[in-house]
Amino acid sequence: MKVILLEDVKSLGKKGEIVDVNDGYARNFILPKKKGVEATSQNLNDLKLQKQNDEKIAQEKLDEAKALAEELATKEITVYVKAGVEGKVFGSVSTKEIAMETKNQLGYEIDKKKIVMPEDMKQVGTYTVNVKLHRDVTANLRVKVEAK
Repeated sequence: MKVILLEDVKSLGKKGEIVDVNDGYARNFILPKKKGVEATSQNLNDLKLQKQNDEKIAQEKLDEAKALAEELATKEITVYVKAGVEGKVFGSVSTKEIAMETKNQLGYEIDKKKIVMPEDMKQVGTYTVNVKLHRDVTANLRVKVEAK
């Protein structure tokens, strides 16, 4: 019996795949537990429409991330920290501080885990950090570190 999986089933397949299973396995396990539906023409058509919708949503998210990356490339945020003689910062600037200042100054909500700092910010100056907005899109954001 051909079955369309509604969720991942270990050692059988992933969500959205069409798999061929024994009739008993389908009737006694997959169908009653709502892990899949029989691969009728109506269900196959629904699956095709769902995949098209998912692709459309994924493309919209990618376009949105690209637009945000272009916008962030032109922006700069300023982080004020305590600094000693010759511009040496007490401690260093963290991704949490960068995310907070990005929200306060630019209005963009960026997760601190998506910010990648190529170097430690232990001196006053201007740095460039990478922000992972999407699996395929990474933006550059300039961060200016100034003493209070």
